[in-house]
Amino acid sequence: MKLHILAIAAHPDDIELGCAGTLIKHVMSGHAVGILDLTEGELGTRGSVAMRYKEAELAARAMGVKVRMNARMADGFFKNDEAHQRLLCKYIRHFQPDIVIANSLADRHPDHGRGGRLIADACFLAGLRKIETEWDGVAQDAWRPRRVYHLIQDRMHQPTFIVDITSVYEKKMEVISCYKSQFHNPSSSEPATYISSGNFLSSIRYRDALNGKQIGTEYGEGFVSENIPGIDNLDNLLLPEMP
Repeated sequence: MKLHILAIAAHPDDIELGCAGTLIKHVMSGHAVGILDLTEGELGTRGSVAMRYKEAELAARAMGVKVRMNARMADGFFKNDEAHQRLLCKYIRHFQPDIVIANSLADRHPDHGRGGRLIADACFLAGLRKIETEWDGVAQDAWRPRRVYHLIQDRMHQPTFIVDITSVYEKKMEVISCYKSQFHNPSSSEPATYISSGNFLSSIRYRDALNGKQIGTEYGEGFVSENIPGIDNLDNLLLPEMP
């Protein structure tokens, strides 16, 4: 399955929190979009692996993505080493994405920074023909995505660019709400966590509003690129009407 965008992140819900609005906009434009979760989130304090799979599937359906898979790496303990890079190369070559969205390169959760570097390294290695991989017993061709963009997650980073997601913002929040086991639920008897506090989702809205403010829109999602992205001409820049 050839994808235009493959969003890869360490945990189910990383993608939804960081770039669901951007993915929804691309799906609405007719682009083929997929998600690969590196882990099952098995170390999460609340819920269970089975529940996370169910929530991830509900969120994928709500976004309208073509496919969502899980690489089943060890939550909290996966490494940016040859074995994990080779495994990730298989997925990249299978889906042949033009664009990969990855975890932040530095964040509060160590899986995010490690995942961001692993994904970026694997995207490069997947383009080397002498690295041999197979999918269902069939040799794969080399494939390197054109661009890798990193999420802005818990820690604020200066974005390389910001995507206006105002038109789909409430849909993004609906998608995030699919993870009922993880976020604020006054009736839950499970232990409180950093992301289950009553103000966590409000902080996501504030962050996205701050991103939007920087480009003259109501909401935005910021991305960091290690390479400088180019534009065809100045008219391709977002030029909002300023009162």
